[in-house]
Amino acid sequence: MPITGPAVAGRSLHKRFLLKASKEPVLALDDVSLEVPAGTLTALVGPDGAGKTTLLRLMAGLMRADAGELRVLGIDVSADPQTVQDRISYMPQRFGLYDDLSVQENLDLYADLHGVPRDKRRERYARLMEMTDLGRFTDRPAGKLSGGMKQKLGLACTLVRSPDLLLLDEPTVGVDPLSRRELWQIVQQLVDDEKLSVIVSTAYLDEAERCSHVFVLHGGKLLAQGAPSELRDRAHGLCFIATPPDGEPPRLLQARLLDARLEIIDAVPQGGEVRFIRRSETDDARLDALLEGARTEPVAPRLEDGFMTLLRAQPSPNADATPATSMATSQPSTGQPGEVVIEVKDLVRRFGDFVAVASTSFSVRRGEIFGLLGPNGAGKTTTFSMLCGLLPASGGQLRVAGVDLRHARAQARQRIGYVSQKFALYGNLTVRENLSFFGGAYGLRGAKLRERMDTVLRQFDLAHSLDVPSGQLPGGYKQRLAMATGLLHEPEILFLDEPTSGADPLARREFWRRITALAEGGTTVVITTHFMEEAEYCDRIVIQDAGKVLAIGTPQEVRAQALGGEEDSGRRIDMEQAFIGIVGKARQETKTEVTA
Repeated sequence: MPITGPAVAGRSLHKRFLLKASKEPVLALDDVSLEVPAGTLTALVGPDGAGKTTLLRLMAGLMRADAGELRVLGIDVSADPQTVQDRISYMPQRFGLYDDLSVQENLDLYADLHGVPRDKRRERYARLMEMTDLGRFTDRPAGKLSGGMKQKLGLACTLVRSPDLLLLDEPTVGVDPLSRRELWQIVQQLVDDEKLSVIVSTAYLDEAERCSHVFVLHGGKLLAQGAPSELRDRAHGLCFIATPPDGEPPRLLQARLLDARLEIIDAVPQGGEVRFIRRSETDDARLDALLEGARTEPVAPRLEDGFMTLLRAQPSPNADATPATSMATSQPSTGQPGEVVIEVKDLVRRFGDFVAVASTSFSVRRGEIFGLLGPNGAGKTTTFSMLCGLLPASGGQLRVAGVDLRHARAQARQRIGYVSQKFALYGNLTVRENLSFFGGAYGLRGAKLRERMDTVLRQFDLAHSLDVPSGQLPGGYKQRLAMATGLLHEPEILFLDEPTSGADPLARREFWRRITALAEGGTTVVITTHFMEEAEYCDRIVIQDAGKVLAIGTPQEVRAQALGGEEDSGRRIDMEQAFIGIVGKARQETKTEVTA
């Protein structure tokens, strides 16, 4: 059915939630008015808790606004949600695939649920399998797909019928750069070929830059809207690239700039340099003092620059929080700077006949930030699990904190901290109860436990949430609590498994400022991430695929490898381009060997 008006039109929308632990209702949407043109790709962006998911659920007819009017495809969704649901498709953050069913069986199940006639399925399935490149895997159980393939299957199941409007809630969270690019190609193809209206919420501003229109939400309010170019212009003339003096890691220059809140709006490592946004009122002398000799040159603004400029102008609820520079561990480091604390030699992990990790070797030094990168299904999570002592190796040597993990995993675990990708604390326990429980599990008692709890509560600005059940915390505060719990016993080594997956730029900056301070204090950090900007914070990284190491070295060395040794040619690439180039080349070589 053709859409004659806007795909979505909302006027003065309000939505409140009353949480058990809160005396006052939480205002999720506060007087939001918007209009989304039909046949376009539109983005909802904003920090954690901004109201993006709430707005999508209102559009999908899954909840009602407390006040205001919302029309979807010309229909009053509050009065007739079923008619709206019959014409839209909605992919939530946690799409419900059935792991024990095959790809084909999942498709059939969702086609049955949506009442897709059998005579129309063959053509639709063929189109979806071509778009997602899942045609070779129709008999594979969904539970055995990589993360990126699961997301593509989720999108295919969402599209088993032809909707008039597609709603996607952060569809690329936890997805590697290659799969993320493929997912966006699919979405863009739907818009171009089928003139489908698509509204996507995303924490990644490079994704929002692909859209024709962007709505910026913050604290339930609509702060700004317009084409990406209009939002970029908010940072016009304020964006620069700084080249650190020889030998200074970019993250240290970035930390210095971020700490200067009166002069700097934002700073982030990029391609071995630091991209920053100065405030318009900052004078050159103050800026030169901060840069300490770093060379600078102006650059054109990106959407993320405009976004950060807009958000930094808003009142900050954490303005009085303990500075991240106080994050250095209070426990003196028990070793020499630069000594090897993790040593991996010819590490192998098999699952039956399948080799998940094949003869991997590397070492990590004390106080180093070491990144494990790779596509979904590359073997990095398996490697990570073996390093943490959560999974035994099938072969090779593995020493962590001076302990042979093949024989004394429990002993090593007392000296490491671990923060998992998914929130793994007890949602029904309060912040205080979680900290007390896990502190006891780490052997902390009495005055020492109270002292460490007070310290991490102050460091992570959690004191005001002591009696809130952790399951009711916003996503950013859940991450803080997970970090606080992992650091209670002052570990020598901290393992972080995709800790900023789905986090907005504000939360990522805050998180990495804390990690930088920890590393400065002598804590060794090992991290997995799919967000390639974060690889720039690492001292060294390893890129894996199909269980094999493809590249290892400093970010600069890995970028040079991707350029084929042309690092002096003047070309600049960021880590995402390097990652895609290295993995893509290795896969092409493997394909050539197989067909030869």
